[in-house]
Amino acid sequence: MAQFSVHDAKTNLSRLIADALAGGEVVIARGSVPVVRLVPVEPHGYRAFGAFKGKIAMDEGFNDALPGDELDGWNLA
Repeated sequence: MAQFSVHDAKTNLSRLIADALAGGEVVIARGSVPVVRLVPVEPHGYRAFGAFKGKIAMDEGFNDALPGDELDGWNLA
C-alpha cells in the first residue's frame, strides 16, 4: 500500500491514477491519517440492442382502452 500526503497527491495525480489503474493500492492521507483510497471505476455493462427479443410478450389486451375508473386516475386536471 502506497500512502501519499495531499500535497504529494496533487503534485503526482497522473502517476497515482496510473498506479491505481495498474492494480496498485493508493491511499491519500492528511498528515499521518489515511482518509481516501484511490481505486479504478468499474465500467458499466454493455447494452445490446434487441437483447430481450423473443423473451418479452405482450398479452392480447395490451392496446385495449383502459376501464373508466382506471382512466380517471390519469386525468389530473
